[in-house]
Amino acid sequence: MKTLEFENKDRMHAIGLGTWKATGNDVKKAVKNALEIGIRHIDTAAAYGNESEIGEALAEVFEEGKIRREDVFITSKLWNNAHQERSVLPALQESLKKLQLDYLDLYLIHWPVAFKANVNQPSSPSDYLSLEEVPIIETWRKMEEAKENRLVRHIGVSNFSKEKLNDLISKATHKPEMNQVELHPLLQQDELLNFCKKEGVFMTAYSPLGSGDRSKNMKGEDEPNLMELDTIKEIAKKNNATPAQVLISWHAHRGCGVIPKSTSKDHIELNFRAADLSLSEKELEQISKLDKHYRFITGKFFEEPSKGYENIYDE
Repeated sequence: MKTLEFENKDRMHAIGLGTWKATGNDVKKAVKNALEIGIRHIDTAAAYGNESEIGEALAEVFEEGKIRREDVFITSKLWNNAHQERSVLPALQESLKKLQLDYLDLYLIHWPVAFKANVNQPSSPSDYLSLEEVPIIETWRKMEEAKENRLVRHIGVSNFSKEKLNDLISKATHKPEMNQVELHPLLQQDELLNFCKKEGVFMTAYSPLGSGDRSKNMKGEDEPNLMELDTIKEIAKKNNATPAQVLISWHAHRGCGVIPKSTSKDHIELNFRAADLSLSEKELEQISKLDKHYRFITGKFFEEPSKGYENIYDE
């Protein structure tokens, strides 16, 4: 398994388990199955509403004694309604409580967007706080405090553009160590990836298979199917692999983490086995030609010009 090594020599498996949209007993079983199969990288977030079930799964597995806490890399994320200085550490403590952990391996600012404290999803402009009211660096200072207090081992961001990330790096004491964004062959984000590599910031890909199971109101018309792309299917056939394995392996070849979501034990195992797939330079070149800068997660659901959120991704 390829790994990403942080400055302090901590390692994160490139291929992990994503849990967005996985809830209840399904996500609990998925986590236990993933750990049994060999996955050692679990990704969740406060907004996913599944930290408690994941915490139950982790506690039961660790209690068995075959897998230790320090063997598993666990990520969660700060939701948009906890960006204010007074809210960051309590939100983290709530996530730790639900996950039944003493620390997180990685904690991310989920979006560069702030809501009022009592708002889970905004319904009007008044539900937002502008970046003048809650600057990202104010939130980040508390993330840094969490790291200094060893509540988290690493800190980073999610859905940050090159511009937003560069601005944060220029002001931070501890620079972000991760930027988790949508990445796949139709959205390769080479400029952002090159910038992150130059700055020593890792990237993790979410929705690497296209997130086909998300709600209809988040979908566009005539969305492409990543696993039906001719190039991907041809490479999969040539390597006796599945299209999903090609898509997952591609991220590891680029030096990125990747968190495909599944609750099916068979699919989780196939996703994990993508680590064994070696793509040739020719195949990587073929995939590089697929980029269309197509987003499945447009971010438009959080755009609110009156509060300064005209374009989440600055493009």
